[in-house]
Amino acid sequence: MSRFFINLSLILFTCLAFGQTKPIDLNAKDSVEHKQSFGISLGLDLSRIITSSLDDNYSGFEIVADYRLTQKLYIAAELGNEEKITQEDLFNFTTSGSYLKVGVNKNNYANWYGEHNLIYLGGRLAFSTFENTLNNYQYFDTNRYWNQEDFSNGSDVSENFSGLSATWLEAVFGTKVELFPNIYMGASIRLGLILSQKEDERFPNLYIPGFNKVTNDSRFGVGYNYSISYFLPFYKKKNKVAKKIEETEKGNEEL
Repeated sequence: MSRFFINLSLILFTCLAFGQTKPIDLNAKDSVEHKQSFGISLGLDLSRIITSSLDDNYSGFEIVADYRLTQKLYIAAELGNEEKITQEDLFNFTTSGSYLKVGVNKNNYANWYGEHNLIYLGGRLAFSTFENTLNNYQYFDTNRYWNQEDFSNGSDVSENFSGLSATWLEAVFGTKVELFPNIYMGASIRLGLILSQKEDERFPNLYIPGFNKVTNDSRFGVGYNYSISYFLPFYKKKNKVAKKIEETEKGNEEL
């Protein structure tokens, strides 16, 4: 019996000796490993759908999309179509056409673990092809003795101006919030700068699909959108976040 206890003691002592050969890490780090989803997000611009249902002089539709490249960088694009009837003082015209915007978004929001929200800055290169139709017009007449309530009649025969185009840059500031798993609500404000445009000599471009209203002697325009989209994940990528443990007693040890 005594020999059994002696052999058991030797075995335990040997195990303890080998266990102590591994150095003890006095500066341990708490590392959290989780996976980030990467994929494509597809959605619709709700502002154009709502405006189309409320305004008889407007019809528009826009598809929004982005693809996540890195943890903060996204490729983004918008594809749409618009038709708008505009009434000015002396004339009435219709603009109809399509547009495409392509660029990037950079997320500047630091999400908590499990969050996937965005507050981003971005840029777009946009291109639109469209046509204008002058529906009717009136003559400006300073002598309104015989017709004090209106201008002189011009023509009610419509005239079409096709083959028009415009190219512009957009600065984008926006946000996307995950309402439900993979379902996002977004909003953005856009400042556009026209780079070039093709217009008819007889009728200037007063509205550009995707750009909005064109003002006199200015190449700038402002737009916005409200979107709802669905995120379709393709794969997940590991992302390690190392958290250093704060040594509260470090100062006391140095003393």
